[in-house]
Amino acid sequence: MSGIGVGIGQRPQNRKQRMIKALWTGIWLVYLSAPVTDLLHGGHSTGVRVLGWIGLAAFVTWYMILLFRTGRWDRNAAVLSALAVLAAQSTVLAVTLGREWLVLYVYVSIASGAALPLRYARWTIPGVSALMTSVALAVPDGTAYLAGLLIPALLGGFAMTGVRELVRTTIALREARATVAHLAANEERLRLARDLHDLLGHSLSLITLKSELAGRMLPDHPDKAAQQVADIEQVSRQALVDVREAVTGYRRPRLAAELAGARVALTAAGVTPDVPLEPDVADVPEESESALAWALREAVTNVVRHSGASRCTVTLARRQTLEGPVLELCVEDDGPGAGGGTGEGPGHGLTGLAERLHKAGGTLEAGPLKQGFRLVAKVPAGPAVGSGT
Repeated sequence: MSGIGVGIGQRPQNRKQRMIKALWTGIWLVYLSAPVTDLLHGGHSTGVRVLGWIGLAAFVTWYMILLFRTGRWDRNAAVLSALAVLAAQSTVLAVTLGREWLVLYVYVSIASGAALPLRYARWTIPGVSALMTSVALAVPDGTAYLAGLLIPALLGGFAMTGVRELVRTTIALREARATVAHLAANEERLRLARDLHDLLGHSLSLITLKSELAGRMLPDHPDKAAQQVADIEQVSRQALVDVREAVTGYRRPRLAAELAGARVALTAAGVTPDVPLEPDVADVPEESESALAWALREAVTNVVRHSGASRCTVTLARRQTLEGPVLELCVEDDGPGAGGGTGEGPGHGLTGLAERLHKAGGTLEAGPLKQGFRLVAKVPAGPAVGSGT
């Protein structure tokens, strides 16, 4: 359930939900115009009108309480008791004041469908309709109103049962989606744990064994102990490489996702984004795409935090160079701030980014413009699809 919407038969959780539900429920009270008109122009005495207004106010109050269910009305017996009170109020008012008050039974029927499960509502809705029919036959000219009220009472009540079940199903689906997402996250964590165990279990066992051997060899055989230490270093370095490769696979960014995130981040910061929709990364090595995605993330972060820009332009183009085809990312803003960070030298983010691009065989150029800051990152793009742009 969202923070704004509130389901039928569900208690509002906050002030906004209470206001929305009160407005939605209050709209349908317009059909009480017949009893109100009867009190105003029905020719009743002053005492009868006063009692009629009190009875109508009590009915509306009880009806609203039933739909809101703000008390401890989580049991069907309490709801049935509340509906019985509404039905009794409707009967007393219709018998004493006339046929115009038969419309109250429609509200009782709708409340039955909204507040009760279908296994109860399928009996209470016809029961309320039958009670309305009996009272209509007893009051003067009540049958003239019966045809216009019986169908709305039946259809309205059963329609509300359908809406109630739809809301309950929607809530169940949302909870199921949240559960699936939670299970997926747990499964991913378990998979990472299994991979790390498989990668490190053998290596750590071997390191432990060789450390024990080196310790026993040190007094009498230093050369053999040195060889064991060298083996330990080699195994540990390989284990470190394996772990880095495994973790990188879990957190490697993709260029398409970073472009979408850049649009959202810039817009949220009040910067007008000019960002391409779909990147052309055909034939681009995975390592190059990952490095360029990190460059885009770092550049957009600097624009949002430091630039004070009103506009940011991101371009992505393939170019042919003497070293081969490259994919070039250019991020340019029009802000007065220092996009690369504060201070005289480049920021730590740009320094780390340059190192990351260098490992991928790329380059980084960053510096201030006459108005703004520009970052250009280039990575190998593999075989060129066509001529460079």
